[in-house]
Amino acid sequence: MKKRRKKQSTKKSYTCRILGLIMAITVIAIWGGVLLKRSITESPEDTLVEYMNHIEKKEYEAMYAMIDSGEKAYLEKEEYIQRNSKIYEGIEVSDIKISHIAVKEKKADTVTLSYETSCNTIAGTIQFDNMAELKKTKQGYKLVWQDSLIFPDLESDDKISVTTSKAERGEILDRDGKMLAGKGVATSVGIIPGKLEDRNVSIEKIAELLEIDVETINNKLTAKWVKEDSFVPIETIPKVEEIDLMKIQPEEKTLEEQDCQNKLLEIPGVMLSDVEVRTYELGEAAAHLIGYVQSVTAEDLENHPGEGYSAESVIGRSGVEKLYEKQLKGKDGCDIKILDSDGEVKEVLASIFKEDGMDIRLTIDSDLQKSLYEQFKEDPGCSVAMNPYTGEVLALVSTPSYDNNEFIRGISSEKWTSLNEDEKKPLYNRFRQVWCPGSTFKPVVAGIGLKTGSIDPKEDFGNEGLAWQKDSSWGSYQVTTLHEYEPVIMKNAIIYSDNIYFAKAALKIGSENFMNTLNEIGFNQNMPFEIAMQESTYSNTDKIETEIQLADSGYGQGQILVNPLHLASIYTSFLNEGNMIKPYLKYKEEASGETWIENAFSKENVEEIMQGVEGVVNDPEGTGYAAHRDDILLAGKTGTAELKATKEDTSGKEIGWFSVFTADKSVDKPILLISMVENVKGIGGSGYVVKKDATVLEEYFEK
Repeated sequence: MKKRRKKQSTKKSYTCRILGLIMAITVIAIWGGVLLKRSITESPEDTLVEYMNHIEKKEYEAMYAMIDSGEKAYLEKEEYIQRNSKIYEGIEVSDIKISHIAVKEKKADTVTLSYETSCNTIAGTIQFDNMAELKKTKQGYKLVWQDSLIFPDLESDDKISVTTSKAERGEILDRDGKMLAGKGVATSVGIIPGKLEDRNVSIEKIAELLEIDVETINNKLTAKWVKEDSFVPIETIPKVEEIDLMKIQPEEKTLEEQDCQNKLLEIPGVMLSDVEVRTYELGEAAAHLIGYVQSVTAEDLENHPGEGYSAESVIGRSGVEKLYEKQLKGKDGCDIKILDSDGEVKEVLASIFKEDGMDIRLTIDSDLQKSLYEQFKEDPGCSVAMNPYTGEVLALVSTPSYDNNEFIRGISSEKWTSLNEDEKKPLYNRFRQVWCPGSTFKPVVAGIGLKTGSIDPKEDFGNEGLAWQKDSSWGSYQVTTLHEYEPVIMKNAIIYSDNIYFAKAALKIGSENFMNTLNEIGFNQNMPFEIAMQESTYSNTDKIETEIQLADSGYGQGQILVNPLHLASIYTSFLNEGNMIKPYLKYKEEASGETWIENAFSKENVEEIMQGVEGVVNDPEGTGYAAHRDDILLAGKTGTAELKATKEDTSGKEIGWFSVFTADKSVDKPILLISMVENVKGIGGSGYVVKKDATVLEEYFEK
């Protein structure tokens, strides 16, 4: 009996506990519901804020769910979503802010709130005061839908109009105002689908003539918008100008393009029409300098928020187009308006005036740029030219090159692959890189020797023959040279380009003096120039490691690497009493030289150096005599840098250089020109470069 009572007692205890738990849960649920209901029904302000927060997130279904069901009778869900999404996304709304919310009127089951709204749009900031009516329901407060929730004066029959006016991209001009980049005309090749005969055969012919895939054409012809009578643009090709065909000897490329267009027009359904495009007048001759633009990508839009770019914009991808993108691009105009049912303007909500891009005028001489390109277009290399007194950069050429107009018209994947796989690297910008300068570096070493007091220009270093080493510690390593001469003094060493003299000079200078002076004249530092150039260096480490490396550095070998424009700037010191002139690219009406590095060398130093560099071009024994002129005094230095794995290597490249400049300040067209060809082995060494530069200078001085 006792055991049974104990069981019954335990059972009652469990039952009581369960009932207690149920009651507790019920109480919590009731109070939770009361609290939840209270927070919803008593916060119309929160409801309004929540609704507005959904807009920027494009959560239109959530917005629709917050509208009072009584109002939905005349407003279908799809209709609501379409109207709201079209308006908000059409004006590119962002950063919506709601403030100063206040109860304007309160009735039994409705509340009217007043509030201020501000938001960013494609046409700038829009701010307005507004009213919203909210109705108390069992589910909490719901918005009473009116179109005025979007904008105060918007009614159900009204529309939002967004109109844009495209800003004109600024032109890029040369020093004389000639267009380097700007408006031009190309030919758009299009197809009218309904007029195609034997469709597959015709498309194959078109693809072959345009050098594109059949699939590319079919994809464009099957786009949703295409109808039988539509003009479907397929490819943009160069326009053949009548004036070019009327020349006594039209260019082969022009004749090929004309033949291609004639064959295209023979295919029924094909039409050609003019289309405005950005054009690069010098094409290949200035592609690395001017660069090109392309349509913006989704990534561009993400990286440049709030800068006025849209899906229809273009952006500078390289060269001057990229360098001066902000100035060139301008600012599109835009209006956001409310239009009534008759299409009349009811209200202008926001407006931005169009601002065309600025023109950018460069110091570049188009004729010189073109002349240098024509001379060296088949040779991997580069040329830089500048006015040695003002610092105006007259030419920056990298060869071989590519036609930047192809990027505007639409470059095919095959062409892009071809450019990237070409062993001559036409996309590689060589004037921005650093190169082993060879003997063009000898006048610089002469300047260092004089500046540090390590060298007496009149000291005879002695005739060592054609090979020399300091002592037996060098093992089998010897410095070699090409000529013997007497006396072995600085002037003659420059004229005869004597490696042995300058190896000895470097050893006399010493590595610390050598490195310190190079640092003083711009090595291991960024050049102050609009286009970023690679830094010139004298070692693969932070110092010149060995005596042999120092000796080799003395004649521009070892691990010396110099940017051509930097080398040109160093050479300006020979004409400016030892001061290095700062190069610049953007044109100034009043050109005057700005010193980059003062007293790079002394006035007395450069007078000694000038004797040698004048002899290089004017002495019959000089290595640059092929550029000698009777009418204009020139000076300069040739150079051949050997790139080989070992001293015995005979398969290495030979970089050919020529630095040449007008030595008389009174000359009408002063110029300092440096050209480099990556491999002159077997084609005349640096003499190959001298002859080509001589031709360029002949054309330059004649104009």
